[in-house]
Amino acid sequence: MSRVHPQTACHSSSSYTTSSPESFTIWMKSLVFNTHGCTVYNSKGEIVYRVDNYDNKCCEEVYLMDIRGKVLFSLQQKKLRLFGSWNGYKWDDCSLDKQLCFRARKHRSVCVTSYDHNETGCVYKIVKMDGKSGFKIVNKDREDEIVAEIKQKQTTTGINLGNDVFTLTIQPHIDHSLIMAIVIVHGLINKHI
Repeated sequence: MSRVHPQTACHSSSSYTTSSPESFTIWMKSLVFNTHGCTVYNSKGEIVYRVDNYDNKCCEEVYLMDIRGKVLFSLQQKKLRLFGSWNGYKWDDCSLDKQLCFRARKHRSVCVTSYDHNETGCVYKIVKMDGKSGFKIVNKDREDEIVAEIKQKQTTTGINLGNDVFTLTIQPHIDHSLIMAIVIVHGLINKHI
């Protein structure tokens, strides 16, 4: 008997990077009516990421999902909450296992230590922009090279779309889902999500 859908090898998702800068719109509202979370749109207006906290704001565990509801990252608050420490676990497409991808902690600013499969990684830091509600994510290992920037979204005529709508620009060859997970942790630490 032939198979209608033959099994194919499972591949890890690496389609979350591009070779040119990518822009996203972040709306700090959930798709689910009257719940907490956020929705992320790409430059074509398509929903690409979402976080739904339902009735809880600032949960101890939050899931970053794609539009189909597939979990990309689980973000867990560490037991000692004094400095706002979070672990980010990347979910494996094949086995539904999760592995530690980064640790975020807040002292004066948010510092993120990212790990790859070789247990080496880089340090990202969130830097607040002067006089603005946005921030930059910089790579401390590359002399504060800007990896991503988030700021309030404006119309072409310069009118702000609200305190809960942002533009996120991510530089090329950077994992969008990782940056999105870092942005979510920043929102959780600052009690925006």
